[in-house]
Amino acid sequence: MLVRKNDTTGRGEKGMGQDRYREICDAFRWQVPPRFNMAWECCGRWARERHRFALYYEDDAGTTAAYTYWDLQQQANRLSNALAALGVKRGDRVAIILPQRPETAIAHIACYQMGAVAMPLSILFGPDALEYRLANSETVAALVDEASLPNLIAIRDRLPFLKHVIGVGSARETGVYAWDKLLDKAARHFNRVDTAAEDPALLIYTSGTTGPPKGALKPQRVLLGNLPGFQHSQDLFPRGGDLFWSPADWAWTGGLMDALLPTLYYGYPILGYRGRFDPEKAFYLMQKYAVTNTFLFPTALKMMMKSVPTPRDKYDLALRSIMSAGEAVGATVFAWSRDALGVTINEMFGQTEINYIVGNSHTLWPARPGSMGRPYPGHRVAVIDDDGKPLPPGEIGDVSVNRYWRDGEKDAVFFLEYWKNPDATKGKYSGDWCRTGDLAKVDADGYFWYQGRADDVFKSAGYRIGPSEIENCLLKHPAVANAAVVPSPDAERGNLVKAFIVLTPGVTPSKDLEVEIQEHVRGKLAPYEYPKKIEFIDALPMTTTGKVQRRILRLREEERKIERSA
Repeated sequence: MLVRKNDTTGRGEKGMGQDRYREICDAFRWQVPPRFNMAWECCGRWARERHRFALYYEDDAGTTAAYTYWDLQQQANRLSNALAALGVKRGDRVAIILPQRPETAIAHIACYQMGAVAMPLSILFGPDALEYRLANSETVAALVDEASLPNLIAIRDRLPFLKHVIGVGSARETGVYAWDKLLDKAARHFNRVDTAAEDPALLIYTSGTTGPPKGALKPQRVLLGNLPGFQHSQDLFPRGGDLFWSPADWAWTGGLMDALLPTLYYGYPILGYRGRFDPEKAFYLMQKYAVTNTFLFPTALKMMMKSVPTPRDKYDLALRSIMSAGEAVGATVFAWSRDALGVTINEMFGQTEINYIVGNSHTLWPARPGSMGRPYPGHRVAVIDDDGKPLPPGEIGDVSVNRYWRDGEKDAVFFLEYWKNPDATKGKYSGDWCRTGDLAKVDADGYFWYQGRADDVFKSAGYRIGPSEIENCLLKHPAVANAAVVPSPDAERGNLVKAFIVLTPGVTPSKDLEVEIQEHVRGKLAPYEYPKKIEFIDALPMTTTGKVQRRILRLREEERKIERSA
């Protein structure tokens, strides 16, 4: 299924060092068929080749497995039949509360081919987080493993719509169906339902960093909307011999739409690893499986850089492409990857509702360190003001995506609506512009420069300050492993710039170090940007998608001000 109309994708190496951005965008056309099903596109059509590998699997205990597309399809057919026998119907929500493991991919294929709505949820969610999402979505069936089962059991009696729970692996409990027994009884043939490209297929809840989580309902065609960004951010994926891996949780848009589903769409293999992220383990996995393409959060890259500064001295890597998103990578990590790994990072920007909209593809247009990149083909992106008007270069505004591509065709990447929240859906738009809530400015060449979330930007002594640039500067100090900048309320200036800093292992916090870090920033940024206050912290609060929760740190500062005033 093609979503472009050009012949540039086979000539990336020839285009190295050139800027072919305008040529590629001018040639792009959306080609979304009226009938479309992700299960067929990501598995069914490839399953006819019995020996085509789809998934390699390893866990932290050293267990390994390999699956062909035929293997995945047979299991998905059995699961679809089993769910149907339990009464799951087209349009019903099915929760997939599983980590990176084969059953996760199988469950997605099973849901899409029967017209059910897959709802991936992180195994890290506690009972309250699970209850909110399962109740709000009126989920009728849930798939769990040993990690997620206890939290679900604790709230099951409060979920009247949840009729069936299926346990994977060693997840066993009274009233929970065993995956193996359930599938053994089911037929291996399933007649895929005929779905329209606009039919609902996926419900993913936002991370809730700026308010209550909202369920973004996505159609079958949303995968096509992600492909231009995926292909270009991975330096013209696929090429012969490509194998993908990312530690990004398949329960989130980043793991699902930036890794699992697009890799399967192209009929190539992906590695799934079940275990906590560890930088040396990441290098080990990339070496063992000859990983060529990856998506690594900036937080993961920072950990890898600090843990293994010269990876090619220790590991034999086949890596040819890295995409990174979620936070700004920063010049320090960008330079390390280029020099130490020999790979230029392609930064990307997107969000749960509208993913893969802006980014780099360094083989086709130059990647500028620290920049989010340019809009990927098929997406009209601008920064707009409060009135919904696009702003000129250099001015900060809300990153927004237009519903329509240049030729008037609808952009395929858009979500359908917020689940049971029409007011929030309406508020997302200014005319045909869909607001992301992230701030950026655009330079004269069309590159976007991230300034932070709208609610992360603050004023100090009349100056408007975004945390990203300060955090990137802090990271250049050898003692700093990670940092988050937030406003600390101050009677005189309104706010002071405060930095919460995680130190590099082995470094001891001290007043002298605090002054040294302040002077480090003062010498590189504007005088009003250096952190007037520094607090050393063991770990930053993070979402399960790897984003720093600055909101929690802001609230902590506000509470401290109230306590001091009492």
